[in-house]
Amino acid sequence: MKIEIRGAERLSFRERQVVSLKEMGYSTDRIAKNLGLSPSTVSTLYSRARTKGYEVVIIIPGQNLGLFGIDEEEEEKA
Repeated sequence: MKIEIRGAERLSFRERQVVSLKEMGYSTDRIAKNLGLSPSTVSTLYSRARTKGYEVVIIIPGQNLGLFGIDEEEEEKA
């Protein structure tokens, strides 16, 4: 599984860090502790990032979902 943040170029480095961790499900307190920031700073960075507009896309390969058999994937590669 991959997470892609579209529009990340509009975000600052810290905003990208916070958005990535938030979208992976980490709490504000945990992010603050990991990045050495206060929880209010994390909240501010996240809010600011949301106003800049970004889109999170989760990419899950078909084989991870059991949608394609091994034979079908081999045929597609050939």
